Amino acid sequence: MAGSNTAFEEFIASEVKKYKGIYVPVKAGMLRRALIRQAPCSSLHPNPDDEFCSPQVGPNHRIIAEYMELYRQQRFNNQPYCEEPLTVEKIRPNGYLILNGHHRWAAALRMGYSKIPIEIVDLTQETDIKTILKNSRHDKRVTLDLDEVVFCQQADEPAEQPLPFFLRKIYKQQLRRGIPALLHYLNKQKYDVWVYSAGYYSADYIQRLFRKYGVHVTGAVTGTGRKKAQNAELKRELEALITAKYPETVHIDNKSVLRIFSQTKAVEDYTLGDGTEAWSMRVLDVMKTFENHG
Repeated sequence: MAGSNTAFEEFIASEVKKYKGIYVPVKAGMLRRALIRQAPCSSLHPNPDDEFCSPQVGPNHRIIAEYMELYRQQRFNNQPYCEEPLTVEKIRPNGYLILNGHHRWAAALRMGYSKIPIEIVDLTQETDIKTILKNSRHDKRVTLDLDEVVFCQQADEPAEQPLPFFLRKIYKQQLRRGIPALLHYLNKQKYDVWVYSAGYYSADYIQRLFRKYGVHVTGAVTGTGRKKAQNAELKRELEALITAKYPETVHIDNKSVLRIFSQTKAVEDYTLGDGTEAWSMRVLDVMKTFENHG
């Protein structure tokens, strides 16, 4: 779609009006996610909850112009354009909702490209959380943040031994050293393990990643950073279900372990400190006190 910036903003506004309050995320399934690597630009829809679609913020036309120039250069050099795929999720009634890559999509659209590379993900929905609770086996759980705690953030951070090369092409995240041993202990001690991420991962991808390291996570809740309106009644319902299911929740982060008792709202705070022992060993020492003292 060529034309002025104003015309393009009007087009975005019309797309948002068309889908806001109507679209419903649906599971794409592993086969679709594996096979579909491109989609028509016309089948991709801007996310009404993204700043890109906000009248107060809107598209950054400088960024769009920079992408358009990059695509022109790549086309001139017979190179593939937009090598980094847009992250999308399948929606009903049709097409895909853009989660990440609005400006790349806008550049391709304005240059008249018919298709653009995509990566389809199945983010965790509220109904998935209900299913996790229904299928969980224990009455206590541990929660960890994938982005801040489980995955390595720095190149020099101590990490687990890498997976075999062919698996590293699929599972690109590196686990912090000691994470599999910690999860193995939690599995043996009959904790349900829930991991959370603001990232756009398919939940079953996260489950399979941990299985490659020989451990199990009960639930993977992904896309927590999405700006989306959440039904207040449903949110209260989920919180009540979690409270009823788990009288005890242990939250593990980089500096402390919080033990939370749902019924009394009591919280025990255990500081991990900066001792010479590895982080995972300090966490295990704290967890073993719960085993010894109840």
